[in-house]
Amino acid sequence: MKFKISAIILIFAAIASGWWWKTKDEPQSGAPPYGEEESDAPEMDRFAWLNNWKRPEGPPKVGLQVGHWKNEELPEELSRLRGSTGATGGGKSEWEVTLAIAENTAEILRAKGVMVDILPATVPSGYWADLFVALHADGSTDRSKSGYKIARSWRDISGKADELADFLDTSYQQATGLDRDPNVTRNMRGYYAFAWWRYEHAVHPMTAAVIVETGFLTNAADRQLLISRPQIPAGALARGMFTFLRSEGLIKD
Repeated sequence: MKFKISAIILIFAAIASGWWWKTKDEPQSGAPPYGEEESDAPEMDRFAWLNNWKRPEGPPKVGLQVGHWKNEELPEELSRLRGSTGATGGGKSEWEVTLAIAENTAEILRAKGVMVDILPATVPSGYWADLFVALHADGSTDRSKSGYKIARSWRDISGKADELADFLDTSYQQATGLDRDPNVTRNMRGYYAFAWWRYEHAVHPMTAAVIVETGFLTNAADRQLLISRPQIPAGALARGMFTFLRSEGLIKD
């Protein structure tokens, strides 16, 4: 009887703390926790001063952020995220997998004259690029979960993030054969690197920015693609970025 009572107490405590729902029902994501709520994002009309903003001179510029990489170096304003290490699978941490994808993507882009920054978890203050892609990999207690997803910020002042997401979505699905996971989370839309209204270490508001969950490290098939063949997701991402940069008149071929 004492065992049954203790078990009941533990179940109620888990429900009260939210653990039960998080592990059973809540879609999990490789994006760090504490994402901004949509209601936290400012109204667009507060930033009318950006209407006359002009792109800096120079070649096309891309920022590729490796999610959770060098997380321990996050600044004080983001210190609560230092313990967020991301998903694991196949003996690899999330950042190791996405770093390989970022490096392959950068090699393809640089060969065409595109400037590329590979960034860790800490985004330089007010970072600007023609496009910024945060690379992550999902994890779930349900090992059957598979697929990729792409999302932009709650507030896209650049007006270009939806187009960027669409180009990446098309190229990624075609090249990888993965299905699109519809469970875009608040932590993706409210990703800290997008929250230029709250953090110094976030992208400039005129940067077209998205976050890509490249697949599930906890799924055997997704993991095989991401770890053993990083050139495939990298090529897909590069093609989507080239299409976007062409649409902006920043590259010719």
